Amino acid sequence: QVQTVESGGGLVQTGGSLRLSCVASGSITSMYSMAWYRQAPGMERELVAALTGVDYTHLANSVKGRFTISGDNATNTVYLQMNSLKPEDTAVYYCCARGRLNTAGDFVSWGQGTQVTVSS
Repeated sequence: QVQTVESGGGLVQTGGSLRLSCVASGSITSMYSMAWYRQAPGMERELVAALTGVDYTHLANSVKGRFTISGDNATNTVYLQMNSLKPEDTAVYYCCARGRLNTAGDFVSWGQGTQVTVSS
């Protein structure tokens, strides 16, 4: 079993910053990727940023230049630094970890989500 837990959401004004954290724990032998998704009310869940392998990163066009993803492989932790936040960034942010367990093969684990609200 893998447990994925996010933290760091909250309410911020336009132009402000927030830092989200996510930790995946369990009998993980290797981590393929850790990613951040978000889902706004009435919208589909979308990929925001991903960290794959040692240092390959992906950022959605809508957040390039404002968000940064980073991680700590030793602790299966990923961060999302969000700067210059806009009201359209308001959403529930989910962390998704993909990797391999020591006995049960590959896994995909989602966190419970953390709310980010940007006021105008």
